[in-house]
Amino acid sequence: MSKPGKGIRNGLTNYGDPRFAAYLRRSFASSMGYSRTMLEKPVIGITWTASGFNNCHRNVPELVEAVKRGVLASGGLPLDFPVTSLGEVFLNPTSMVFRNLMAMDVEEMVRAQPMDAVVLVGGCDKTLPALVMGAASAGKPAIVLSTGPMMTSRYQGERLGACTDCRRFWGRYRAGELNDRQIDAVEGALATTAGTCAVMGTASSMAIMLEVMGLMLPGTAAIPAVHADRLRAAETTGVAAMGLVSSGTTIRETVTQASIDNALKTLLAIGGSTNAIIHLAAIAGRLGLKVDLQALNAMSVATPVLVDLKPTGDAYMEDFFYAGGVGALLKRLGDHLDLSARTVTGETLAELVPDDDVWVDDKIIRPTETPIRADGGLVALFGNLAPKGAILKRAAADERLFEKTGRAVVFEGLKDLSERIDDPDLEVTEDDILVLKNAGPKAVGMPEAGYLPIPAKLARKGVKDMLRISDARMSGTAYGTIVLHVSPESAAGGPLALVRNGDLIRISVRERRLDLLVDEAELAKRDPTPAPPAETRGWLGLYNKHVLQAEDGCDLDFLIGESHQ
Repeated sequence: MSKPGKGIRNGLTNYGDPRFAAYLRRSFASSMGYSRTMLEKPVIGITWTASGFNNCHRNVPELVEAVKRGVLASGGLPLDFPVTSLGEVFLNPTSMVFRNLMAMDVEEMVRAQPMDAVVLVGGCDKTLPALVMGAASAGKPAIVLSTGPMMTSRYQGERLGACTDCRRFWGRYRAGELNDRQIDAVEGALATTAGTCAVMGTASSMAIMLEVMGLMLPGTAAIPAVHADRLRAAETTGVAAMGLVSSGTTIRETVTQASIDNALKTLLAIGGSTNAIIHLAAIAGRLGLKVDLQALNAMSVATPVLVDLKPTGDAYMEDFFYAGGVGALLKRLGDHLDLSARTVTGETLAELVPDDDVWVDDKIIRPTETPIRADGGLVALFGNLAPKGAILKRAAADERLFEKTGRAVVFEGLKDLSERIDDPDLEVTEDDILVLKNAGPKAVGMPEAGYLPIPAKLARKGVKDMLRISDARMSGTAYGTIVLHVSPESAAGGPLALVRNGDLIRISVRERRLDLLVDEAELAKRDPTPAPPAETRGWLGLYNKHVLQAEDGCDLDFLIGESHQ
């Protein structure tokens, strides 16, 4: 725990003479125009995650200024500092490769620089988990401020929002239902404000989960990015950060196994992103805690889907905000959660549940008596094809494909997929199962390639969904019967590496099974030897050498924390 109010004297540079180090630091700080009075105040660090390559964080500069107002009004000195910025669609090969790099950056900069507490400002998919992972390991008091979701737009009178609608219209374009002029018009209407995706994708899922985990101020996860309340939330977060200087409360002290389990149940209830399971597992791992996929299945039996947002429903994040947000969800879901779990500001979740007379929009946040579906939105599958688990977002899938045996149509990697998926000679029917190998964390950084497109010749016949299996991820905004995160992955020598064209695969969501129906003698003849990693130097070389599998959050093996429970 940090010593309260140590401020600019925190963690002096090592010159072998502490008094000289303090003298030199004050001198250099003075060159930036700070008075000696300001330099005696507690220091609140603020992460600067804005970048010209990050549309989701276009409002970060404004948020940082609002946080500073709150810190200054409470008697502190706010100092922003840059960390890695992860612009989701601007990174190659995939943003997931750089989440751990950002987490290391955050950890080291929070630990190394003189701050008594830190405000973690960010929003995009990998950013929120990276910020929390890093700050959890750094061990200083921290509080999260999300950037907020985009507002929706319109195309020919139809309401649009990134990015479920992105995929829906692209599917129509691939099927020949839209021409080039029309898809260009859609492209210009999908993402028209600052903020994260307007649906229940990964960014929204993570923000909501972090609020339930008590790591951000109540009522702040769902505020639209361009709403004035977002700036007021930033200012109040600055005030709260000053409170942390006195309490010294860290993420490690706030987040317990009960907090992790509450987050999982919340994820199930909102029909949230499959990616959030990986990110939550990584956060838990930093704290010596665990996301147990068998426990997830037990929770999924008892936790209903209550939130009617795309891709599992019809509405958008701004509707969730106006319907009552996370507070209303706690009110609906309260009996399923451990409300004794504490927040970073010292309150319990029970204290944050709204009074009975607070209005909740039942169309967006359903009562438990009339859920979207009676069981949770996500389920883990196990079997000889996924010994350590795989994930299906059943709330965004076609239940007619939940109990099925089909013939595998195999793609050996992303290049093979892109070259053959639309080949008119591809031997495939809608009853087959599309299988993608070598798209896991060690292979190519686990991109959002699990959303294999429907082969063009089937799409043109009106096929909207097929069973698809891979060791990749998919966007939280996507819809389809897609089995993801198959572990161990192909590149780690997992059973998925043995699948060949024509093999029979059986899925049973009822039994939580995913099995390759090939006898052991035949499998023993097949070579599961993984290909060597494409990169051996620099960050990607370090990543490939140390990255863990999906069930452990795809963190690096040397960053896992010790249990504190």
